[in-house]
Order: sequence, then C-alpha cells, then structure tokens
Amino acid sequence: MSIHKGTSLRGCVGTIHPTLPLYQSVSGCAVAAASEDERFEPLELSEMSEIEFEISVLSEIENVTDIQSIVIGSHGLIVSKGNSRGLLLPQVAIQHEWDREQFLGETCRKAGLPPTAWKQGATVQRFTAEVFP
Repeated sequence: MSIHKGTSLRGCVGTIHPTLPLYQSVSGCAVAAASEDERFEPLELSEMSEIEFEISVLSEIENVTDIQSIVIGSHGLIVSKGNSRGLLLPQVAIQHEWDREQFLGETCRKAGLPPTAWKQGATVQRFTAEVFP
C-alpha cells in the first residue's frame, strides 16, 4: 500500500507473503502506511483530501539469474543479503527514469546495502504487480 500526497510519497507499507485474505491485508497495510511508516509522521485528518492510495498486488517472486531479464516498468525488485532486504515496486523505476543498474542499486540502498551489493552475493528477485490507483 502506497500513500501519495501530490507527487510525494507519504507512506508505504506492505507484505510480501500475506497470511490474511487480500482485503484484510490491504486494510492492515493502509492503516500501517498511514500511521507506522517510520520515514513519515502519521497522517493527519486534515490531509485526507490531498491523499491518494495505491494498491500493488504482487505476483509470485522469481530469482533473477540474469539482470538482462529485468524489464523496467514491468518488474519490481527485491534485493536481500543476510538480514537486510529492500523492495521497490515496478512503477518506481519509471517514476525516477532509472535504467536497470540504477534500479538494482537503489533497491540495494533501500535494503541498507551498498549500491553494488547485487554484484557481490546479494540475492536479487523480481516480480510483477497489478496496480490499483
């Protein structure tokens, strides 16, 4: 679940492997994105008229063995190493006009890893997403 205020991200929380039915996962993630995303202050009631919610339902996750198989705009990425993991949705690379290597590097950064970790033993996975604005 992503929350946007204008063109700015205002909160984003999700789950890769939900244990609840989709409608319950979505509602729980919406509340968490609005109130628990540590990067942002909790939403205020006065902001609600300016807020847009975006739901991304992820496909099955696949391991990437060849980075050329990553299609910008179609695939989102997960990079993990040890206890660190970062996920970026497919639409993020388009919004920032990133190429494949920039997208990989930024996903590494999201995981708290060096931007070249994808070349140095980190696991890279891809997925697609059905987006509901």
